Amino acid sequence: MSDPLDDLFGALADPTRRALMVRLVSKGPATATVLSADFPLTRQAVVKHLQALEAAGMVTPERQGREVRFRADPEPLAAAVGWLLDAGASWDRRIDRLRGRVGSRAGSTTREH
Repeated sequence: MSDPLDDLFGALADPTRRALMVRLVSKGPATATVLSADFPLTRQAVVKHLQALEAAGMVTPERQGREVRFRADPEPLAAAVGWLLDAGASWDRRIDRLRGRVGSRAGSTTREH
């Protein structure tokens, strides 16, 4: 079983997928055919990118008659944002500890001279 964050970051690692997400969020649901007109890609290539986004939970296909419209679901981004904030806070704590150690060593070196 794969980690949802791995799937999400893997899907977003591709600039075309990010552009597809921006398009779907800004202009709403669209078919792969409509999306392929907006990108220098074949319909089949767009479908493959949409499948990767769907696997990451970021796109939901909705059948309307004979058409399948893809709708952006940015909800999984909340988990990514939470992870990034936690990782950032962890690094901030590490940097603060390092600054404290460097500062205390600099102070002891100054007193010796």
